[in-house]
Amino acid sequence: MRIIYMGTPDFAVPALEALHAAGHDIVTVYSQPPRPAGRGKSLRPSPVHKRAEELGIAVRTPLSLKGADEQAEFAAWGADIAIVAAYGLILPQAVLDAPKYGCLNIHASLLPRWRGAAPIQRAILAGDAETGVQLMQMEVGLDTGPVRATARTGIGGKTAGELTTELARVGANLIVKVLTNLDAFPPVPQSTEGVTYAAKITKDEARLDFSAGAAQAERQVRAFNPAPGAFFTIGEERFKILAANVVDQAGEPGMILDDCLLIGCGADSLRPTLIQRAGKGAMSVDELLRGYAIPAGTQLS
Repeated sequence: MRIIYMGTPDFAVPALEALHAAGHDIVTVYSQPPRPAGRGKSLRPSPVHKRAEELGIAVRTPLSLKGADEQAEFAAWGADIAIVAAYGLILPQAVLDAPKYGCLNIHASLLPRWRGAAPIQRAILAGDAETGVQLMQMEVGLDTGPVRATARTGIGGKTAGELTTELARVGANLIVKVLTNLDAFPPVPQSTEGVTYAAKITKDEARLDFSAGAAQAERQVRAFNPAPGAFFTIGEERFKILAANVVDQAGEPGMILDDCLLIGCGADSLRPTLIQRAGKGAMSVDELLRGYAIPAGTQLS
């Protein structure tokens, strides 16, 4: 097929690679513009942008697709279909209508649950047992289009980073399978029941709420790993918890209960197993406590 590929972060790279490996004619790639990054704040292309150039595919990085010129350029590619994966721009109706078979989105949830920007993190925070990838025929509405194909996976104790990597691979395999015979995967309207929205994650949400119980704090740890990182503070210093276990021991929320960093969460407690001080690498709790004492009775905030 003659494909326009549209994506930006790491999640969208495997599908680009899979489509290229399958022999599809990827006529161009659309991605978010390069952003300042690193200590020098030099412009850095997105992961999709970088990989597309390595594959020899021309990349376009418009700030918007609302203009007539941008829409005319998009239509001029004469694509059979556009594949969209975490692109980051709203697609106007003229863009959705331009390819012969429209635009197909690789969405990381089981719609209509978790429409929106952060479906993986929201599924973990909510304690969902499973999630998945769906290929959705795009409409102007936010993730409201009919679904052509679904793949499911259990969440278990996976972090957002682990689940993102898994679902990116699953989505890549699924899109290649569907494009071998698009007619065999007709679009099915989403249910009107069970609709939820996955709002973008804010840094403030990553502050650990020990009063909500250890199970919810542990979900925060997994949902915000690797970014932005679930954290607590002691004074002005911030500590990120990267992995933790729930312990059946009651304790005042946010209070250190022993000399091994057991944190009270009301009816139960949270035992961090991997932690990171500001400006340092990840380390075990033992490594942290050898250089930074956090005695029992310390109140975290």
